[in-house]
Amino acid sequence: MTDHQVVSRDEWIDARRQLLAKEKALLRLREDLSRERRELPWEPVAKSYVFDGAAGKETLADLFAGRSQLIVYHFMFAPDSDAGCRGCSFWADNYNGIIPHLSQRDVSFAAVSRAPLPKLQAFAARMGWGFKWVSGANSDFNYDYQASFRKEDVARGAATYNYASYTDSMPDKPGFSVFFRDAAGDIFHTYSTYARGLDPINAVFQLLDLVPKGRDESGLAHPMSWVKLHDQYETMSG
Repeated sequence: MTDHQVVSRDEWIDARRQLLAKEKALLRLREDLSRERRELPWEPVAKSYVFDGAAGKETLADLFAGRSQLIVYHFMFAPDSDAGCRGCSFWADNYNGIIPHLSQRDVSFAAVSRAPLPKLQAFAARMGWGFKWVSGANSDFNYDYQASFRKEDVARGAATYNYASYTDSMPDKPGFSVFFRDAAGDIFHTYSTYARGLDPINAVFQLLDLVPKGRDESGLAHPMSWVKLHDQYETMSG
């Protein structure tokens, strides 16, 4: 970084204005893409999904909590695991403070994992999270929305992730799914995104993209290998 170009104030302002023009163009493209996302056709949710939550058995309709829109995060936490995926935990650190703001725009939020509820509750307490998190241990929900995969489906080429054939050995992958509930109580699936589609939803990544070193992952064995559970950072620094 020490040999980076250094210029006068006037030259810097000129370069910044050129980049600003590109940033504005990108924002306009993003607004257009967001509009097209909202205009996607919907598919009805025909299956009844039941989850284990703090209040007992909860249906998909219950997760709306009286609102018409629902965002679900497919959180990787397998039944035999003792802790949630560190990558999903990295994303989940973004959620606590946003729930009241989403509620003001008629949106509810919930995470769904396959691990049993006591494990989810214990891990949430460890991480200091308070957002709604339910167990789909006895539900097809994460399988139906391309976030969990049965070995037999992978073996016969029937598994799908990010709208393409899935051949990996991991039983779960992350994603977001969005639903709408109309006045009659009918529920529709409006959108899902996976893989790099999750990047814009991570506030840390957006902030890192502003600094000179960026995400600084080029020398790592694989991207995000630096990410740890936030209480592990505290242990390391202590």
